[in-house]
Amino acid sequence: MKRILTVLIIILVSATGTAQDKNKKMAFEVNGKCEMCKMRIEKAALGVAGVKYASWDIPTHQLSLVIDERKTNSMQIKSAIAEVGHDSKELKATQEAYDAVHPCCKYREDNTDDGATHTKNHNEQ
Repeated sequence: MKRILTVLIIILVSATGTAQDKNKKMAFEVNGKCEMCKMRIEKAALGVAGVKYASWDIPTHQLSLVIDERKTNSMQIKSAIAEVGHDSKELKATQEAYDAVHPCCKYREDNTDDGATHTKNHNEQ
């Protein structure tokens, strides 16, 4: 009986330790300007297997994530974001991908954030 109890405790401790290591919070900067950029960046991040949560903040340009480290890593996410036209410090979007973003989203031309203006203008149309 003592031996069975010991084995069960070892199994329980092993399973608990492994389960806690899979989720990781991370954040990094992604260039963009407006609400359309926010939707595009978050959609690209969430399209990567293993990304459980993605939220991009317009004023700070910070993309906050919760990921399953067993399924993805930051470079896979940055690659997906670059494919839709947004730069990070480590990975730049191709000129072709950047040229495909909406004209108001051209963050390389000026460094302003116009999320409130963009949302207002598009809601009036």
